[in-house]
Parts: sequence; structure tokens; C-alpha cells
Amino acid sequence: MSAKHAVLKEVFGFDSFRPGQEGIVDCLLANRNVLAVMPTGAGKSLTYQVPALVKGGLTIVVSPLVALMADQVAALKLAGVAAETINSAASREENVAIWRRVAAGQVRILYLAPERLMTDRMIAALQKIGVTLFAIDEAHCISQWGASFRPEYDMLQALRTAFPGVPIGAVTATADEATRRDIVEKLFAGDAEQYVAGFDRPNISLTVEPKLNTKKQLLAFLENRPCESGIVYALSRKSSEELAEFLSQNGYHAVPYHAGLSPEQRAETQALFMTEPGVIVCATIAFGMGIDKPDVRFVFHADLPGTLDAYYQEIGRAGRDGKPADAHMVFGLQDISMRRRFIDGEQTDDDRKRREHKRLDSLVAYCEAPACRRQSLLSYFGETSEPCGNCDVCLNPVETVDGTEDARKILLAAEMTGERFGATHLADLLLGKANPKAQQFGHTELPVFASGRDQPRNVWQSLIRQLVGSGFLTLDVAGYGGLSIADKGQALMRGEAEFRYRPDLIRAQRKPARTPAATLDADVPQPLFDRLKARRSELARERSVPAYVIFSDRTLIEMAKSQPTTKSDFARLHGVGEAKLERFADAFIEEIRGFAAA
Repeated sequence: MSAKHAVLKEVFGFDSFRPGQEGIVDCLLANRNVLAVMPTGAGKSLTYQVPALVKGGLTIVVSPLVALMADQVAALKLAGVAAETINSAASREENVAIWRRVAAGQVRILYLAPERLMTDRMIAALQKIGVTLFAIDEAHCISQWGASFRPEYDMLQALRTAFPGVPIGAVTATADEATRRDIVEKLFAGDAEQYVAGFDRPNISLTVEPKLNTKKQLLAFLENRPCESGIVYALSRKSSEELAEFLSQNGYHAVPYHAGLSPEQRAETQALFMTEPGVIVCATIAFGMGIDKPDVRFVFHADLPGTLDAYYQEIGRAGRDGKPADAHMVFGLQDISMRRRFIDGEQTDDDRKRREHKRLDSLVAYCEAPACRRQSLLSYFGETSEPCGNCDVCLNPVETVDGTEDARKILLAAEMTGERFGATHLADLLLGKANPKAQQFGHTELPVFASGRDQPRNVWQSLIRQLVGSGFLTLDVAGYGGLSIADKGQALMRGEAEFRYRPDLIRAQRKPARTPAATLDADVPQPLFDRLKARRSELARERSVPAYVIFSDRTLIEMAKSQPTTKSDFARLHGVGEAKLERFADAFIEEIRGFAAA
């Protein structure tokens, strides 16, 4: 028996590796770097734990959460492995005692948070002791292209220079192609094997329905699921508590979980969920990472998740035992508006906000998919599949209408413009709207220009979303939201495929509500305020964003009142962060000085 199979059997009790595991193990044993993307529940931990024990010496595992590290260490200790974690939840005395065991060579696997590992003192100490393997769990956190970037993970790219020759294994369940490229470049400077084991979890049934009355819909969903363990995800702490109370009043064993609870309360809830049957946790996204409970029978999203990456990760907590499980989401237009506001309110740069808006677009396209929902989900991660027969669209097909000719117009517009532009630009072309980009690139001269004037904008926008959701178009999330033609789209253009869409998903056009004009105090000069608004509109048009994204009226009023003429004064205004200070201060200061000199 080989050393790896001996460890697999004697330590973990398994006769053979699961699909995808052995190649990753062999890679690390051969001292080659590797990025492994495997579905939740596929056994990612084993891919670095087995090489760690075969190689001997000390393996460092980087993990983002104290609870996750504690669970992994507890499981390894039960298997007879000398594993430990040094973290902020333990006392200094406990951590010092563990470190002495590490320094004495008595620990095989040590779990650390990235911020604890990447200190000069820890790096120097580990260089002295010697490390045989690094494993990075939840590796998607290092990528700014991903939906869950954590700045402390960014420091890990220094490992390859601090420990030359020591192999690094990075594992994650959620990483699209752009995120994978970024991880490989940052962690390995491009030098790594990649194993992508597939994203499909065929035992999970997928359903999305319009949000009408969340509580009634949740009760209806649970009606035939007595005594099943599950997770209900909600957007806010308040919602998670209200839903838990509501379910308790209706006879279910439900408890809330969110970051506002004390560590003791959260630990108690997690222990209850892991040990007792039939517990329903109503939670924010604070709950779930590292939860390895095999018999979770459902995940119910009471609100729209943040991204398809987050959705995939969250539904992956169901059905880890391979038995049938359900992922059910209720989805309303107000959810989209809320998510948009969250993104716009983040203290991040404009590029990241743009990417997050595009990720949200992909999620909405999934929710509005007219064909197999699993095909739409897997397409986002770069995989193709046949219709699954295990989603609401496959099991209960809704009325669809032939939209092949309209789809061909959209695809032609994408092709003729170089597959670089987004949905708004393509809709403008079809409607015959000569926006600045269309004029700049000569798109007003294309045959597709104004070819779709027979239908309103909301129809074209819905058709584009449904083409993305059906896998005919691919949305470039990492770039600028450009739409490119997928293989299915090419087949449609050749006349080898058809496109059917759901007319029920076309949203009614509504006239935007008029925003009341800002009321100015007597000490705010109206001419200056008007001048600042005009410059704001100009900057917004240049960037193709709404004016309020540049600065709110409140900021402009404050600007007109205080009339800052230096960047340091400008920085004190409401709503001016570092990025906006650098991008816009000079333009507005110029207007203020021009007004003063007039």
C-alpha cells in the first residue's frame, strides 16, 4: 500500500479517494503548487491533510474563521493527528503552550489566520523551524475579482518568496475563471497546476419564485418537511430574528444567528444545529462557512443573496450526504434595489463597485432564466450541462415564446460591436439611440442600428438578461460588463438553435418618480449650486453613471455653502472619500474658483 493510501485508510478510515482528490494529493507530494476548485462537500480538506501527514514536518493551514479552524482541529485530533490552532479566541497562555509544542516538532498541522501568519515575527519563527507545506483554505478570498475579497488574504502572496521551494495548495469551492487566474497570479506568480473538479451538485433541487409574502411562502415550503434541518438566509439581523420567532410560533424549532449575537450565543446556536435534529437556523451570511453537517435538507433564501458565488456557496451547505436536498429562493424587484444600494454604499473603489454590479446582473439573469436553472448556474462558472430535470423550470415549465429573431438581432449587435459592450449599449443601438459611444465608434452606421425600434427598452433589456441566463451570451464580470457570444449563441446565429423567452419576466416600464428639487438655505448661492450640478452631470455622462453616484445633492449643497478651494478642505465634505477626492476634487474646486472670480 502506498504511503498516501496508508494515511487515507489508517488515519481517516477511507478505502479510496473521492473523484478529484488524488490528483491534487499527488501534485503536493511532488512539491508542485496547486489550485483546487471543488464543490462544497467534495472533501477539499483531505487534499492537503493527507500530503501533510505523508510528508511529515510541519504543515501550515491558513483559514479565515476561528470556528472553522477549531472544528477542523477537533476532527483531526479525533483521528489521532497532532493538530493545533493558535488564534484570538484562546488565552495567551494557551497559545504560548501550543507554540512551544510546535517549536519542539510535536505538531504536524497548525491552523492560523492569515493576519497572524503574515507577521514578521511569525514568518521568522517558521523559517527557523521549517515548513513542509502551506495550505490556503477559502482561497477565493485573496482575489479582488472575487465576491469575497479579504484584504488580510492579500498578504499571503509573500509566502512564495519567504519560503522558496515549499509547495502551496490553495482550495476553494467558488472561483470563476477570472478569480482563478487572479489567485494563480497572486499566490504562485503563474506557476501552479489547476484542478477544477466541477461545480454541479445534482442532488440539490433548485427553485426560484417571485416574492409575494415571504413568511407565507416559507411556511408553504416547510409544510411537507417536518423535523428537517435547514438554513433560512435573510438579508438583515432583524429579519433573521423575526423569521426565527415566526417559525417558532408555528411549531418549528427555529433559532436566529447573526453577527450581532455574542460569541457564546453564536457558539450555542451552532452546537444546537450540529447536534440536534430538526433545527432551523434563520441567519445572515454570518452563518455557514465551515459548517459540515451532512443532513441539511434545505436552504431557503428569504432575500436575494449578494452574488451567484455567494448563492452557490450557501446552497452548498445542503445535501452534503448526497441525498436529495432543496434550494429555494424568493426573489423580488425590491431585493435588487436594496442590493444596488449596498454596492453603491460600500467604501470601495469604482472598479470594484462596477464588478459587483455586474455580478448582481448575473444573479438576476439566473433568477430570470427561461430554461434549465442548473444550466444557467453552471454556465456562470464556465461549465455546460444538459437540462437537469431537477429544477423548477425543468419540473414545471412555464409559458415561453419564440424569441429567436429578436435574439439574433441582439447577438448581431454584440458581434458587430466587437463583443465588448454591455446590455445598455446594445439596447441603445437596437432602439436607435445615438449615445456618445455609438457615435465615437461609428455604431450608428451599423445595420443593426434602430433595428429594434418596434419594441420598448424594457423588452430588449429582459431579452438580454434571459439570453445571459440561458447561456447564449456571456457577461464579462471581471472586465467592463461586455457581452460576448457563447457557443449556444453561435449555434443560434447559424440557425442550429432557437431561443424561447418568458414574457412574464418582462418588467413593466415605470416613469421615474420626480425628485423634488433640493431646497437651499439663504446662505447657499443658487448660481453656484447650479454650476456644481452641471459639472456633476457632465462627469456622470462621461462615466455612464447616474449623477448621484458622483455626489449627492447634500454634498453639493454643503460644497456651495462652504466653497472649499483646497483638497484638504474638500475632503471634509459629507460623502467625500479618498477615491472621490482624487477623482473629482479638482473639477469642482475649479467651478468654485470660477464662480468666485466672476
